[in-house]
Amino acid sequence: MTYRIRKAAVIGSGVMGSGIAAHLANIGIPTVLLDIVPKELLQEEKAKGLTLEDSSVRNRFAANAVQKLLKQKPAPLTTKKSLNLMTIGNLEDDLEKLKDVDWIIEVVVENLAIKKNLLEKIDGVRRPGTIVSSNTSGISINAMIEGRSEDLKKHFLGTHFFNPPRYLKLLEVIPAQDTLPELITFMRQFAEERLGKGVVLAKDTPNFVGNRIGTYGLMVTLQVMKEKGYSVGEIDSVTGPLIGRPKSATLRTLDVVGLDTFVHVAKNVYDHTTGDEQKVFEVPEYLQKMVNNGWLGAKSGQGFFLKKGKDITELNLDTFKYEPVKQLKTPSIEIAKQQKGLAAKVKTLTYAQDRTGELLWSIFAPTLIYSAQLVGEIADDIVAIDNAMKWGFGWAQGPFEIWDAIGVKESVEKMQAEGYKIPAFTQALLDKGNTSFYSEIDGELAYFDGTGYKKVPFNEKVINLKRYKKKHGVLKSNAGASLIDFGDQVLLLEFHSKSNALGLDVMQILNYALDLLDDSDYKGLVIGNQGKNFSVGANLAMILMEAQDDNIFELDHIVNTFQQGTLRIKYSNKPIVTAPFAMTLGGGAEICLPSAHIQASAETYIGLVETGVGLIPGGGGNKELYIKHIKGLPKGVDIDLQAIANKVFESIAMAKVSTSGEEARENNFLDFTDGISVNPDHQLYDAKQAVLSLAEAGYKPPVREKVPVVGEPGYATLLLAAQNLLQSGFISEHDLYIAKKLAYVIAGGNVPYGTFVDEQYLLNIEREAFISLIQHPKSQARMQHMLMKGKPLRN
Repeated sequence: MTYRIRKAAVIGSGVMGSGIAAHLANIGIPTVLLDIVPKELLQEEKAKGLTLEDSSVRNRFAANAVQKLLKQKPAPLTTKKSLNLMTIGNLEDDLEKLKDVDWIIEVVVENLAIKKNLLEKIDGVRRPGTIVSSNTSGISINAMIEGRSEDLKKHFLGTHFFNPPRYLKLLEVIPAQDTLPELITFMRQFAEERLGKGVVLAKDTPNFVGNRIGTYGLMVTLQVMKEKGYSVGEIDSVTGPLIGRPKSATLRTLDVVGLDTFVHVAKNVYDHTTGDEQKVFEVPEYLQKMVNNGWLGAKSGQGFFLKKGKDITELNLDTFKYEPVKQLKTPSIEIAKQQKGLAAKVKTLTYAQDRTGELLWSIFAPTLIYSAQLVGEIADDIVAIDNAMKWGFGWAQGPFEIWDAIGVKESVEKMQAEGYKIPAFTQALLDKGNTSFYSEIDGELAYFDGTGYKKVPFNEKVINLKRYKKKHGVLKSNAGASLIDFGDQVLLLEFHSKSNALGLDVMQILNYALDLLDDSDYKGLVIGNQGKNFSVGANLAMILMEAQDDNIFELDHIVNTFQQGTLRIKYSNKPIVTAPFAMTLGGGAEICLPSAHIQASAETYIGLVETGVGLIPGGGGNKELYIKHIKGLPKGVDIDLQAIANKVFESIAMAKVSTSGEEARENNFLDFTDGISVNPDHQLYDAKQAVLSLAEAGYKPPVREKVPVVGEPGYATLLLAAQNLLQSGFISEHDLYIAKKLAYVIAGGNVPYGTFVDEQYLLNIEREAFISLIQHPKSQARMQHMLMKGKPLRN
């Protein structure tokens, strides 16, 4: 059977259900969101004279959920337009709508009887072959469909999204006993390519993979905290970014998740396990007391932490009173910070002979052993377990990667000395003379499967640049960037400076790449990387240093080099495709704007933000964003240059940044031909395919044309808007000074309205404005403040 998902339905409009529906709408799938019919009227409904028979009342739960999507943070919607693809209803009046969908997702309360009852109703209306799945976080998939039709059994499986669905990469796919193999294959591919997920195939066991290991590790941490006398703040100060975990660390994460939710998840494993394993999942007395008190975390206003105004306090587990937050401070923490690479940091901390080492060893040892005991039981291999923890819990390293980092042989010796029983899987690794769970075969990543090493299945769309460079080498490299032969006669330019800031070193490699492109058989160039962000902009520290040293000639040379580099990107005879993701700010955006094609990520936050540091864009960004707006207009429409100038001026002056790839398109940073990769792991592959497609189609660079500008009268209009903001108290005098410079550049200088000017002329006045601003003491103060504090200064 050929499966297609053109329309979906989500049943259950709570935070999770509405979030899944929003994610489906974000990727262009029309989605029906259904919930139960309310049994009582609200006071405001009574006041309006409504009854329980009115549709607005009957659809209240789903309608309210959709409205909340607009207010939630982080935002579940990539654009408000996604709401146009969402339809609401209820389970009594709209059950028949399930006949028209290809995928039905159940996201109701975690109660087996309720889920079974709902699936019986679904079974009565669905078309044969319709895919049905449950988003349960731990209830047995097979138990849910006892007594259902054979067709439903064949087309039923678990699809456990992690919250929030838009942002968390993990999707656990849990087949039932009778699920068709071809459906499992389809759902894995669909989830990866359309939903943008990292899929882990899990077995139908309590809490599946991520929550099974994650909950165990959290429960161990809670026990160690109480038994060894660590404070709430001390635990979080060590179990966060220091060891490659999210900023929310351990207890802040539980506050965000909700302590009642966590207790429910822990009890689910407790009820389905025995012996020593069950004891770990027994809810500590103090945690149960917190839940009984209604101290559930963020949703109730207090949990392990309490925030009042700007002050954050932590709960003392002995007195049950809140105190100032404490952090663990030991010599090993300072030593670890000096280590290169996460693996070295983690190893240093784990074996430290101090309170930090004692804490981490007490958490790691049982958690690693538990993970090894479950290989084959909860998932087929260690790769699935590691990926579940990285994609679902934000760990930089999965448990078996952590074990490799601290040394398997060394850690096992310590475990044995302390009386731990070593799992057969780990012992098999050592008995075969191996010292790590991961290795390489022919330059490819391999993992231990219990008998030997096996290559991780190849996926041409998933490219690991670090491993690719190790295998294929680089053509040219310096501290800021590398040029790589990307295969199929395509080049790739990778930034790898600190924060991927753009300096002369990056421009040197860019110009080398462009020269090579001109003088070779290469078909095109991808500009992309796999850092935390695509680029946070120009090297601000270097620019400030030159300005403070009054090296104006050098600064002019730097800015001109950048400008000419972006011009070369635009007019290259061969296609240049940029692949921006995450923060793509200032100079990062200026690299993208002139490219032949932008292959953005769904999570691309792009903007020209230079006003925040007292400057304006200096690499051609003003010009290119203005031109993008003009070209974004439908053909045959009269161009209102002033409206365009106003919009571009506002975008740059207010340092607006898109909140998604789709919003970047709405803001004209992307045009209708540019692409968006929902799966970030596929972005570089997609960018390369874009280069090849453009080359195959006989790519020709844009023809150099003069640009119509609003000139002197337009400048006056732009300035008037800025002066009104000053008089209203929204901006400072220096903001106005910056706005004048920006308005002059956007307007195209002192020329008549509608004058067509050369691009180089626009670059020249942009560079003059940039250089004059960089010499201003107040702009330098803003730059200094950003470098020191990481946030804008309003002076």
